[in-house]
Amino acid sequence: MFLRIDRLQIELPMPKEQDPNAAAAVQALLGGRFGEMSTLMNYMYQSFNFRGKKALKPYYDLIANIATEELGHIELVAATINSLLAKNPGKDLEEGVDPVSAPLGFAKDVRNAAHFIAGGANSLVMGAMGEHWHGEYVFTSGNLILDLLHNFFLEVAARTHKLRVYEMTDNPVAREMIGYLLVRGGVHAAAYGKALESLTGVEMTKMLPIPRIDNSKIPEAKKYMDLGFHRNLYRFSPEDYRDLGLIWKGASPEDGTEVVVVDGPPTGGPVFDAGHDAAEFAPEFHPGELYEIAKKLYEKAK
Repeated sequence: MFLRIDRLQIELPMPKEQDPNAAAAVQALLGGRFGEMSTLMNYMYQSFNFRGKKALKPYYDLIANIATEELGHIELVAATINSLLAKNPGKDLEEGVDPVSAPLGFAKDVRNAAHFIAGGANSLVMGAMGEHWHGEYVFTSGNLILDLLHNFFLEVAARTHKLRVYEMTDNPVAREMIGYLLVRGGVHAAAYGKALESLTGVEMTKMLPIPRIDNSKIPEAKKYMDLGFHRNLYRFSPEDYRDLGLIWKGASPEDGTEVVVVDGPPTGGPVFDAGHDAAEFAPEFHPGELYEIAKKLYEKAK
């Protein structure tokens, strides 16, 4: 089962203006072949299907725990996309708009009109070209070494796509999110590499980073490295997955410093509210009635 905390894993900067084309590019990091939906569902199903949960507990703990962190990663990428699409971030009410005046006329020229037609200016489970995420991206073989090898490849491929999207946009919200995920993805790649080394003797972490550019070269990633996030493997459970330290130990391939298991999630930051968008009827054209009903619910609960 899962315990959900109503916070993002980091605090995102508030958006200054809509940037729908940046949102379209960032979609690759959510629902693309190597996006966070893929890392989440690969590790989640591998943890569901894991053979020998007791005998091979350190490896089960690793895959299951990283899967849980990935839930927060899809939340963070979705929040980033929503902030790039938001017209009135954090605003509960706005003046009504005249639908006849084509208030969404600008959206016909953006890269992904589905954001505004299907999503109501929200994130969607798709890649950068509008292709929907699907279960064929999930690999769960039942063979531990093969699954770990796949996960190592998945993380470095995801890193490659993050770096390419970073190069496509200088939007500060997108770059903050990407910087953080470059660091956390580096932890996951290193963790799977250490797991493979313990099983095979092959020093997989010597191949890192892929591509051959250090996270310290990316200002938004260096910020989190300076805070030690590249050393931390967070244990996302009050009581379980306590054998992570049998694998996550020794030196970080990032800078040679000692890695550590941290009990509990990162402090994080507030969730993002895209605010009211009358043209999208989100949450309604005139939301007053909805808010009035909610107010009555609170009054009845007193």
